[in-house]
Amino acid sequence: MSKVSPPFPEPGSTVPDFDMAASGGRTVSLRALHGHPFVLYFYPKANTSGCTKEACEFEAALSDLQGEGVNVIGVSRDGMPALEKFAADHGLTFPLASDSDGRVTEAYGVWVEKSMYGRKYMGIERATFLVDATGHLVQEWRKVKVTNHVAAVRRAIATMRLQAETGSRA
Repeated sequence: MSKVSPPFPEPGSTVPDFDMAASGGRTVSLRALHGHPFVLYFYPKANTSGCTKEACEFEAALSDLQGEGVNVIGVSRDGMPALEKFAADHGLTFPLASDSDGRVTEAYGVWVEKSMYGRKYMGIERATFLVDATGHLVQEWRKVKVTNHVAAVRRAIATMRLQAETGSRA
């Protein structure tokens, strides 16, 4: 496994393929999402404080996002039992996907070297990717701070919609 993931493509590039088991007995894949915009967000660990706050904020916005035709998928390297418990504990209805083999976190460039109290280790960088209906990256957020993040994603979705309606790109 590499020390640091390769850089992720620029906005407008096709996003890396994925196919993962998800909570509720679901599977999520780029192929199945074709034709629908989606938010793919990566978080370090289920049932931790920051990850719980972020997931609950996406859940609170979910009906509005789905009304816009936008799917939300959370991704971590946790196994399915931990993700099922996380979803049940917090009433999360969107898919929580398990990247247990690390292929997706590597492909999206979010498996990075981290440091805490002087100790270096590999982990998931909190990051979010907004992908359009054709599978192209619209916007990415790296080193996400949870507070006000979902609001920023919603603004980007509104901009994406406006650009789609007018046929323009930022």
